[in-house]
Amino acid sequence: MPFKHRMPEILTVHLGERSYPIQLGENLRAEVRAQVGSLHEAGRKVAVLTDGNLRVRQGETLRDMFADSPRLVLPPGEETKSLASLGRVLDFLAEQRIDRTGALFAVGGGVIGDLGGFAAAAYLRGIDYFQVPTTLLAMVDSSVGGKTGINLKAGKNLAGAFHQPRGVFIATELLATLPPREFAAGMAEVIKYGLLGDAGLFAQLERSPLTAASTELPAVIHRCCAIKARIVETDERELAPEGGRALLNLGHTFGHAIEQVTGYGRYLHGEAVAVGLAAAARLSQKLGHLAAADVARIDAVMAAHALPARLAAPLPAATLMTAMARDKKVRAGLPRFVVLQRLGEAVTRDGVAAETVGTVWREVGAT
Repeated sequence: MPFKHRMPEILTVHLGERSYPIQLGENLRAEVRAQVGSLHEAGRKVAVLTDGNLRVRQGETLRDMFADSPRLVLPPGEETKSLASLGRVLDFLAEQRIDRTGALFAVGGGVIGDLGGFAAAAYLRGIDYFQVPTTLLAMVDSSVGGKTGINLKAGKNLAGAFHQPRGVFIATELLATLPPREFAAGMAEVIKYGLLGDAGLFAQLERSPLTAASTELPAVIHRCCAIKARIVETDERELAPEGGRALLNLGHTFGHAIEQVTGYGRYLHGEAVAVGLAAAARLSQKLGHLAAADVARIDAVMAAHALPARLAAPLPAATLMTAMARDKKVRAGLPRFVVLQRLGEAVTRDGVAAETVGTVWREVGAT
């Protein structure tokens, strides 16, 4: 059943003094207003970061949540996750005279959440921030866990910080204006969670593909957040020698290379991750973990959710391999991959032969 207004589900990310609640509901306007009011009552200033799409599609919701709180509106799209945009956010916070007691609300998709969180980490050496994700991808993944950052020309998320939010408000009503392509992109992360740690979720997606109207959607969002919360609690800064938080990168080593080579504009993040999941499945097969039938099942689930399993147009495998070598997850000069032991269980793997990776790239459409 959908979550009811004023009765949000609460999921806590347990990180000691940095613990915080994830509130999940259909309509959380009152909860966000209450948080803003509580900050104001304590004499703390509030600022809001969002993008142009939200201003148009959810203008009433923004006013309802934040009233006349100062707001910075940036252009939508992955290109906004940049050094130039980071400077704009920092200047905005300074212009609003936000002090160390102030708080920033990041209202948008993964770009706004990652950028806003990094700005909050950097401004005055760290201020509080809250996540109000408005895309499926941000709800199930990027709003939780405290990874913040921006892209550099050399690669994805190469500048950033671990900075946990003080709270996350996941309101499913915000998905009503999400374009179908953006919803599909978010489903790549949902499929990822099924593959890396929840075979039952993957089987559910096989039986009944999710849509924005699915009654099961709120429960699936909760399920994904719970998986991520438990992983983050055990390995907050991705320092485990094996497994740990690195498992959340399933498909991302390939996906980030696609985004970097295509200039962050051709693919939505979730679309690149979808091709990355297809590549990771094929790599897992070559390493002897998956059968061809398993790979076909993964491809079929992605197709059922309007996601690609191959590159939209050929890219040079050598260029993609070079981009992989600049990925932030590289260790001792070599990419670290997340592969599937079986559907529903992932492991990290070092020392994969470059020839094998090149073959995988060609199987998903590289040249």
